[in-house]
Amino acid sequence: MLNEEILSGDLRVATAGIDLIEDALATQGVNVAATKWQPPMSVELASTLSTIALSEPVRAANREALARLTSARPHLVGILPASEAVRLEKGSFLHAGPPIEWENASGPLRGALIGAALLEGLADSAQDAGARFERGEFRLEPCHHRGAVGPMAGVVSPSMPMSVIEDEVGGGRAYCTINEGLGKVLRYGAFADEVLERLRWIERVLAPVLDEVLRGGEPIDLYAMAGEALQMGDECHNRNRAGTSLLLRAIGPSLIESRRPASDVAACFRFITGNDHFFLNLMMPAAKVAADSARNIDGSTMVVAMARNGTEFGIQLSGTGDEWFTGPSGVPQGLLFPGYGPEDANPDIGDSTITETVGVGGFAMAAAPAIVKFVGGTSDLALDSSRRMYDITLGEHPLFRLPALDFRGTPVGIDAALVVRHNTLPVVNTGIAGREAGVGQVGAGLVDPPARCFEDALRHFATRNEALLSV
Repeated sequence: MLNEEILSGDLRVATAGIDLIEDALATQGVNVAATKWQPPMSVELASTLSTIALSEPVRAANREALARLTSARPHLVGILPASEAVRLEKGSFLHAGPPIEWENASGPLRGALIGAALLEGLADSAQDAGARFERGEFRLEPCHHRGAVGPMAGVVSPSMPMSVIEDEVGGGRAYCTINEGLGKVLRYGAFADEVLERLRWIERVLAPVLDEVLRGGEPIDLYAMAGEALQMGDECHNRNRAGTSLLLRAIGPSLIESRRPASDVAACFRFITGNDHFFLNLMMPAAKVAADSARNIDGSTMVVAMARNGTEFGIQLSGTGDEWFTGPSGVPQGLLFPGYGPEDANPDIGDSTITETVGVGGFAMAAAPAIVKFVGGTSDLALDSSRRMYDITLGEHPLFRLPALDFRGTPVGIDAALVVRHNTLPVVNTGIAGREAGVGQVGAGLVDPPARCFEDALRHFATRNEALLSV
């Protein structure tokens, strides 16, 4: 009876990843059920992927990692100098991405380090600063190693004010410098006098005003703010207009009531309103403290950090400790500012991919179709980018919703095993720094992480968790 139903009913032909066959059948009027499939990134890792997929301990570890990641509730609580926030000593500098030495540093990172040395009074000139870095007189360390994150070059020096973000659930803290604004700025490797003067104003005026406002009121729920910003057209990485506006709305009354000189308060207000990316430097440490809450879970293949130093792209997994897995950082493809060409673009740089790690940024582009005007592409690209990320993530974020996808939660919890199995890399949208030190930003676009990061991470994971995978 069953065979008769099959033979007499409408036939459907299933195809798996072979577009030529699918197209040929469709042109003949055949009802095709197409399944998106492609071989894994590495045939060598096929058996490892199968073992991981069948491992209940791995599934349990990933459930725990995802639960911690999505239950974090980061709040903005104050401002501290880096010397106190991350205990940064004189002559030490933090930078974005995995560890790197001066000789391998890109132009933007070198420019930002030179600027920070001048800011701290540790060098008489740019040439003097560069020479001292080259001689190894200063210490370099990733922001991530001190519980911090930094946009683009991500350079932090002891006197720089940092926002303090605290997780209301887990109690952890994370830190980030205050966004400098647009134009020629330190984070893009510029170090002219105007850049340093703006940083000194932030330290002298903006940071004390903000700290007074924050400590005089209730902590600001940054995830609630980010969730609302997604409903208003942000994706919380390269589009932060709504987030910045919501922040200013939250602190506005206290700003007005501040005991600081009216001229200082007005200058702070103008600075924030004139800088749509101000919220980015709050979203990044909010994401960092959430991701850090999911670290060090034995058996978990979930990614807890993605970062770039302008030379290498690196990732860290929950179940492999503080080990970095790196590959060459790619050059973003997108829209360049007038007067610049592809040869002017530096390989990808910055810690801001921590936003993708927690389900926003490139993973939430469906919420911000206007982002394509900044990074290139079409509105369909924005929707498709978010849809594809569900294939490589462990769940959906309960607070971050995508109106264009029927308010589905953003894809969250990047699983390195799923990345390799589906041969699908995380979507990253980013600013583009000029290759030469001092140039600044030259555009914005999209970039693919190197597949090697995820393959190497799984190899190390399998070796480290051999006993666990044999259970």
